[in-house]
Amino acid sequence: MIYIDPPYNTGNKDWVYNDHYVGANDRYRHSQWLEFLYQRLTLARDLLTPDGVIMMSINDENRSRLELLMDEVMPGRRVGSFAWKTRSGSNDKSGFQLSLDHEHILIYANPGFAFSGQFKDFSQYKNPDNDSRGRWKTGDLSKSHTLLERPNGYYPIKNPVNGVWYPCNPSRVWAFASENIIDPSEVLQAKTMEQYIREDKVIFPTPEAERVVTWNSKAELLAAIAKGDVPLRPKNKTPLITADLPDLDFWVGKAVGFGRPWFKRHLVDLQSEVRPVSSWIRGASEEENLDEFAVGLVSQRSGTGEHSVNEILGFNAFPYPKPLSLIKTLLQQATRPNDIILDFFAGSGTTGQAVLELNAEDEGSRRFILCSSTEATGKEPDKNLCRDVCAERIRRVMQGYGNKPALGGSFAYLQLDKIEAADVPFDASNDHAAQLLSLRHQQTALVTGHNGKLTLIANDGQIAIVLANVVDEDSMAQLLAWPAERLVVYSSRPQTVSQQFADADRDVISYSLEDALLRGQTTQRGATQ
Repeated sequence: MIYIDPPYNTGNKDWVYNDHYVGANDRYRHSQWLEFLYQRLTLARDLLTPDGVIMMSINDENRSRLELLMDEVMPGRRVGSFAWKTRSGSNDKSGFQLSLDHEHILIYANPGFAFSGQFKDFSQYKNPDNDSRGRWKTGDLSKSHTLLERPNGYYPIKNPVNGVWYPCNPSRVWAFASENIIDPSEVLQAKTMEQYIREDKVIFPTPEAERVVTWNSKAELLAAIAKGDVPLRPKNKTPLITADLPDLDFWVGKAVGFGRPWFKRHLVDLQSEVRPVSSWIRGASEEENLDEFAVGLVSQRSGTGEHSVNEILGFNAFPYPKPLSLIKTLLQQATRPNDIILDFFAGSGTTGQAVLELNAEDEGSRRFILCSSTEATGKEPDKNLCRDVCAERIRRVMQGYGNKPALGGSFAYLQLDKIEAADVPFDASNDHAAQLLSLRHQQTALVTGHNGKLTLIANDGQIAIVLANVVDEDSMAQLLAWPAERLVVYSSRPQTVSQQFADADRDVISYSLEDALLRGQTTQRGATQ
């Protein structure tokens, strides 16, 4: 999974491009922002696994620009977006009396991705009537269309057993067409209401459980309507039969039930046992809407992110960080316990802390890669956001802070830079070499220092990859005694190493360390090491 919270291109001092802030009056502000993101997003696309997903936070103003850019970077890979309510209310700054209280999270993914969702609760499915089709529960027999929108869905239903009639809700018509209304040439995507009734898929109220009346004249019916003594809508208790309805005469002389029929939903008919994720992320303080068909994500408001950073570091080190709860709820739905999470706009390190906390909760082994610039400028040349805020936050979360227990773990802090080819033998340290080789061969960084004569880079029991920081008699003796069938050795004197092992009849491949370091400075994309 890749999650990013890029600079929002607001014109404020919220992002640095070519070592300077891009202001609101910059003629090329939008072009620079799009190019800035394009270069990074094309790399991100190539890093995604076949089931990988990238999610991007963005404000309402720049959503359309970022979405068009992503359609170019990952054509045909758009999944959708989340709408996240960031605050309870704010002042109208635009003059239009519109309070912008939400942000978006755009979702693009490779074909193998799917959110975890949530397994449905089957406890409500029963079989009190010993139905041969198994357990079932009642469901709504209507849909959210009005009489004017779906006139063919507005008709009365008759219980074939006792002849009782039930009026349709003009604000919410029946979900299925009627055989008495449809055009014979019309092709239906579902069965008719009459078919479902014949198949015992419609549950009618029992006679003892409902009131049934008959109006013998239109005058009686109008009098009942005037008193409100007619069947009512279940939720808002407004009348289902009113004087202005087009079918009013139909109800005269009919046995009319005051209850409501329901649809019989059988467990065996479920298309999926998992509820999908809702695109709405509600606030933690909002009343929960129990949705049978979708999982609702929950997050605290945006201001809680600053509180978290302040609690850990003791000062407001980063403006507008995302809430920890937001990133955790995304991780819960989009990752598995052994996944790798990349955030290349890491900012204050919220994504890293979310990974650590989620691992502690579900005993997962997720790993994270956090990338950040220093955000140094000509006015602040010594600023280092990554070192002083992001890395320090992760360090304190791992070790514990205040009354918070340590979450454990370790990480390597690496700085990326290019060294001129002529300077490699002089400027590249043993630590640089060890990290580069570890990243190349194991796709992971070494956490500890590397000051001895030999550094083990990788070992699978049969093949060991070793960096010889020093080539002398002692280091060669250690290599000769190394317990591995085959050795791969990097050193500054590859020919000397080859000769030593040739004389000892050991299976060794000797590489030039300088060549390996120079290859590490290349910019070829898509190469497999």
